[in-house]
Amino acid sequence: MPIKSLPAESRPREKLLARGPMALTDTELLALLLRTGTAGRGVLQMAQEVLDTFGGIAGLLHTGADDLKRVKGLGGTAKRAELIAVLELARRAMAQQLKEREVLNSPDTVKQYIQLHLSAKTHEVFAVLFLDAQHRLIAMEEMFRGTLTQTSVYPREVVQRTLHHDAAAVLLAHNHPSGSVQPSRADEALTQTLKAALALVDVRVLDHVIVAQGNSFSMAESGLI
Repeated sequence: MPIKSLPAESRPREKLLARGPMALTDTELLALLLRTGTAGRGVLQMAQEVLDTFGGIAGLLHTGADDLKRVKGLGGTAKRAELIAVLELARRAMAQQLKEREVLNSPDTVKQYIQLHLSAKTHEVFAVLFLDAQHRLIAMEEMFRGTLTQTSVYPREVVQRTLHHDAAAVLLAHNHPSGSVQPSRADEALTQTLKAALALVDVRVLDHVIVAQGNSFSMAESGLI
């Protein structure tokens, strides 16, 4: 049903302004962002299709720009650009939180932040979150790509970037495009290698987080660090 056919009080924009954003469903909020549908398909129907395709709001937030092309009506640039912008705003909001508070006090935010950055990638990416003495985020850098092993992730480069940021601690992170977040033996060996290398410059490895779309694994929480 087209939005114009709805009673005024049931239209997402009017409903939001009158009752606040919490009164809207995920579909209605997304419809506000999309603004228009396509021929024969209203914006509410289109918004629901987007959510169904990517597994709801959480799945949409972890979706890459190319994946959005799978939905009819998102092949162009305007709507995709707006969704990507919202995704980037979510990343930056989480980054700001982690720069203002100790990351160990907000492990869920850390996982969500890493998921937003890495989980939608189709290749493995190894990243490092550099932290200050109060364990607040200084920066996150994607350092290596491809199949991650002890021979493809170079401890020397990780140490160099850690010293560059004058970091007191780090969080290691990478994604598993396969969807499984269970660490391999290579993941565990790599973690211990980096932990030993960074210990030489008095820097602690607080955690190694593995993410996939909709899931994450913390080695620290599992007693592997």
